Amino acid sequence: MAPAPLTSMPVDNMWILQRVMLFVSVGLLVPPVCRRLRLPDVVGLLLVGIAIGPSWLNLFESTQMVGSLFSEVGKLLLMFAAGLEIDLAQFRRTRARSFMFGGATFALPLLAGLALGFMTGHGWNAALLIGSLIASHTLLGYTVVSRAGVVNNEAVTVAIGGTILTDTAALLVLAICVSNHLYGFSWAKLAVQLVQLAVYVPLVVVGFGMAGKAFFKRFARQEEWQVLFLLLVVSVAARLAEMIHLEGIVGAFLAGLAVNAGLKGTHGNERFDLLANTPFIPMFFIAMGKMIDVREVFHAIASSPLMVIGIIAALAVSKLAAANVAKQAFKYTWNEMITMWSLTLPQVAATLAATLVAFQTINPAGERLIGQDVLSAVLVMMLVTSLAGPIITERFAPTLATPNAR
Repeated sequence: MAPAPLTSMPVDNMWILQRVMLFVSVGLLVPPVCRRLRLPDVVGLLLVGIAIGPSWLNLFESTQMVGSLFSEVGKLLLMFAAGLEIDLAQFRRTRARSFMFGGATFALPLLAGLALGFMTGHGWNAALLIGSLIASHTLLGYTVVSRAGVVNNEAVTVAIGGTILTDTAALLVLAICVSNHLYGFSWAKLAVQLVQLAVYVPLVVVGFGMAGKAFFKRFARQEEWQVLFLLLVVSVAARLAEMIHLEGIVGAFLAGLAVNAGLKGTHGNERFDLLANTPFIPMFFIAMGKMIDVREVFHAIASSPLMVIGIIAALAVSKLAAANVAKQAFKYTWNEMITMWSLTLPQVAATLAATLVAFQTINPAGERLIGQDVLSAVLVMMLVTSLAGPIITERFAPTLATPNAR
């Protein structure tokens, strides 16, 4: 029997293909429009997701499985890219101070979020998770300080270096909270998980780091092989994480840190950025927006204003307190302190990925790790901080001195 001609493809399948292509096209068109409006890309992608989601137009319902696949891959690539973006050379120059500031800007928000969780009626595990959500940060203001020519200012370098500690620690707390919610807490299980982490983290960071340097040296001119290697690293690190009951995003972030040094300056990095930022990462943010029910968000804000106002206040005050600790300890100026604060204020990449994981984590009793109220509060916080952080950085960064100017 002769194969059916291409034109006989079922209409339903063609319709699905057309919708998927439209979905991808939307992800490509939204970021340039956002930049013209001076809005963060993620805000526009989330708004598009809300518009085409079930609460409004309810488009792409028949392509949900395909969209979910793109979103899951995008989530891993987003965290891998977050690891790649951290400048390890800058971190090494101010290692001790970066660790101190990173510890402060992680611990203070963690404690503030923990207190907020208790105040809003959450148990230990969920409250700890809420704290971890505001303990990390996304360097949305990096392009601002880079454009202002103050990346080499010590306060800026310390703030950027602190991201390594905050994001890694926040993701490890997420992993422990998810495990506790699914399997219950016991000291024996916690001890086993800590041992697994003690083996897994060096294995990924050191092992993949050495493999990456050797690979990029051997295949320096073969960009396609470099991209395939990066995709392999992401998938293997994520799979190994899942084998010890960690979230795949933990492995993806650590893998990004591991191959960071070997990848710098290669054309494979540019190709990978194109692949990640064309269909996959925008799809993740659009899919995140599709999950948002606008009516539920407004209901959550109206019914639990303490959570919404509290999480923004806890984040802002605790991050400012951490920046003040650095100011007092390292004799920074007020403008340097405010710039550090503004750089650590935005909550986008790691926070949204971790929030989605926590919201989708349901234990055998049918209970979510966090509810709609926390999800709604995090989304409002993301919107506020992703706009406020870069604006504040834009105001104060140009006033900073660089080493050559001092």
